[in-house]
Amino acid sequence: MFLKIFLFFLTLLYQTTGYTKTNDEKNFNYKHLSSYFSALISFDNQKNNKALEFFESSKYLKKKHENFLKEFVYALVLDGQIKKAVNQIKTSKKLKNSKFFEANLLLVLDLMNKKKYIQASKIIKNFNISNENTYEFIIFKTLENFNDLFKNKKIQNSKNDFGKLGLIVNAFQNCYLNSNKTDSHFLNLINSAEGDYSRYLFFYLSNVIENKDYKTAKQISKTINPFSSTLLISQTKKWIDDKNYKKFNKHFSCQNENDVLAEFFFLISNLYSSQNIFEISNFYLSISNYLNPKFYFNLSLLAENYYDNNNFDISRQIFEKFNSEDEIYYWYKTKKIAQIISEEKNEKKSLEYIEKNFLKIKTISPKIIFDLANIYKNFENYQKAIEYYTQVLNKIDKNSNMYADVLYRRGGSYERLKNYSKADTDLLMSLKIRPDHAYTLNYLSYSWLERNVKIDQAMKMLMRAYELKENDPYITDSVGWGYYLIGDFVNAEKYLRKAVELMPYDPIVNDHYGDVLWQLDRKLQAKYFWKQVLELEDTEDEMKKDIEKKLIDGPRKI
Repeated sequence: MFLKIFLFFLTLLYQTTGYTKTNDEKNFNYKHLSSYFSALISFDNQKNNKALEFFESSKYLKKKHENFLKEFVYALVLDGQIKKAVNQIKTSKKLKNSKFFEANLLLVLDLMNKKKYIQASKIIKNFNISNENTYEFIIFKTLENFNDLFKNKKIQNSKNDFGKLGLIVNAFQNCYLNSNKTDSHFLNLINSAEGDYSRYLFFYLSNVIENKDYKTAKQISKTINPFSSTLLISQTKKWIDDKNYKKFNKHFSCQNENDVLAEFFFLISNLYSSQNIFEISNFYLSISNYLNPKFYFNLSLLAENYYDNNNFDISRQIFEKFNSEDEIYYWYKTKKIAQIISEEKNEKKSLEYIEKNFLKIKTISPKIIFDLANIYKNFENYQKAIEYYTQVLNKIDKNSNMYADVLYRRGGSYERLKNYSKADTDLLMSLKIRPDHAYTLNYLSYSWLERNVKIDQAMKMLMRAYELKENDPYITDSVGWGYYLIGDFVNAEKYLRKAVELMPYDPIVNDHYGDVLWQLDRKLQAKYFWKQVLELEDTEDEMKKDIEKKLIDGPRKI
């Protein structure tokens, strides 16, 4: 940060014309410099509104200094003031004719928005980007593609191949023209094995519904599993199931130029976000939201960016924009804000917030009830969790994998309440549906071993779980602990050593490994691992007390 400010100071001295000889000198003083420094600091601290106040305070620098203008424009875009940013560029000869990429980008978008495609094309062609591997090059070349499409109403053959991005652009181009190839382009993306392109199911269905093919939409909706789908797709299914088809066009239309461009910039924003480059991600997301403010679901990425950057206040403000009209996103907002409250070390208020907002949802889907059950389970309110898991089970297909998963989780809740009969019933029923589900096998067999029942069967189930997921640290630990409980310390040491290697900072794994080392008469090593447990952040107070006893007396006898 200091280096950035220092460099600016130097460039200011050299770039500001007439610093010592013109009348403008009288208007320039340390107040301007201080304002800019303060703006940079506020900007770096994610306080963009404060940064803008400082930027706005210096009329002199806005007129005379290109670097200042660049930062100012960037801050305006992040604040959603796109029109003001464009006007600032237009009134500044320095920015208008500069090689400042973002300034030229905003000018192009402004012209395209006004359907001045020829003028937009001139800026694109005159703006030379030498490195063809940069996002800037890809953005301008893609904009050139869309600009030609909107101007000529026909797809232009691009010389550039941008991989999956090129395929996505091509799908939207066909959709814009309502081509009979649209479906196949979107379906190729959706069914791709090279990555998760499920998002494009929304745009495919949006186009299907815009063409009033409700039958196809309903058929596809039946194949969507809301428990494992993304937010957007789960919400999409909800709209179709409720026959709320008008919702689609209210958010997006392939035949709207700005909507198509907005989705392109969302994609760019997502690329930067996936690399944790949040500031640039938010810049493009702001442009996307400006082009299509109707599709406010995209704000979820903006909120997540601020959340991942620990800016919980702004994140919460954005999440609050989701209302109960769209249940899936409203519930997502509820969970995220509850998470923020929990980050502030107030778990009671976090749960109260969830409960209050849950009651505001008019049509509650099994997915939302399932989520609530999981939340109660995480808060160790197992009785409440069981009640809601039971509600879910009454609403879904008894032969589905989802049914098996709910049984698994309800069984775990019963086990925590020491209601072993019901726990075993649920877990065994879950295994009947999914006989090779490693985590169910692991959970049930571990429970049996801890209770000293069905030992042989439990060990067989554990080994089967290990075969299915041999590098899972929890399952590996279970196998090792199983051998420990039956007195086979040699095999126990083998698996527990591997578990420690897989998960070196887990208190339970280190504790288990210490126990088996003690039994093998490697007591100094055992004490080393127990002492490790005491130093780990995740070690609970009760475990610390147990470890301190072990350091004196050794582990309890088996």
